[in-house]
Amino acid sequence: MRIAVTYSNGNVFPHFGKTEEFKVYEVEDKKILSSEVISSNGEGHGALAGLLKNQNVNVLICGGLGGGALNALEEAGIEVIAGAEGNTDAAVESYLKGELVSTGVNCDHHDHENASEEHACGGCGHHSENDNEESGCNCGDSEEECSGSCGSCSGCSGEPEVIYEGKNAGKTVRVHYKGTLNDGTQFDSSYDRGEPLEFLAGVGMMIKGFDKAVVDMEVGDKVSIHLSPEEAYGMPSESNIIKLKIADLPGSEELEVGNQAYLQNAYGGAVAVRVTEKTEEEITFDANHELAGKELNFDIELVSVKED
Repeated sequence: MRIAVTYSNGNVFPHFGKTEEFKVYEVEDKKILSSEVISSNGEGHGALAGLLKNQNVNVLICGGLGGGALNALEEAGIEVIAGAEGNTDAAVESYLKGELVSTGVNCDHHDHENASEEHACGGCGHHSENDNEESGCNCGDSEEECSGSCGSCSGCSGEPEVIYEGKNAGKTVRVHYKGTLNDGTQFDSSYDRGEPLEFLAGVGMMIKGFDKAVVDMEVGDKVSIHLSPEEAYGMPSESNIIKLKIADLPGSEELEVGNQAYLQNAYGGAVAVRVTEKTEEEITFDANHELAGKELNFDIELVSVKED
């Protein structure tokens, strides 16, 4: 089996039609044997389906995609798993474990006040609260227009603006890290995945405290930082509570309170939400990050810096 994932800097790129690269995995007996990154050659949508077919791809994992792209991929005999985010290796592992379920394609609504923009939602993919699905990375900033995790910037154009000054600002860095709560519970670790996280430092791809720490590190440095909620994922906000009509969201009728699902924003990025309430006609989602309101601790090691 060959699995392709929309790819950018180690993470799932949020929009299928705009991806510049795919990471293609060779899989046998539900184990990854090898992987390689290939270029999309600037093609889009239907042409990408042909590219993947020529690569003998059986499954595509991506963030978001439209109905035309889905039809083209299905005609090419490619299974589509939309709504993924975070580290690509972790997404493939989740798929192989049966934990990654597709969110489907787009429909329109205007109910998410916090984003102040039109969102798109597909049929809801979900897993139970006990599935303990590995997100791949929990240090990305999804509070503003650049949504997605750890370096996946969905919808931003032009040169990235440096937000935090430092010797590594605007440069591509690779870091290993471990994240824990104050009670010692580990919520994420690049060491466990065996691959450093790659991102542009100082431009807001990461949560504030993480980015500020890395932007001035030297290669080989190891630091331990403690972040307040304001330096991490902020405090939970009522504006991140989303109420939708079940009839407008295919697949939501199968969800139960406590399930996690994925909605799609206007840029094609997948936004993780949790079901908090459900009636016969309406379903309520909480889009606050699961770590919102929590103090976080990170052990960070700067592995490399790519000079421009």
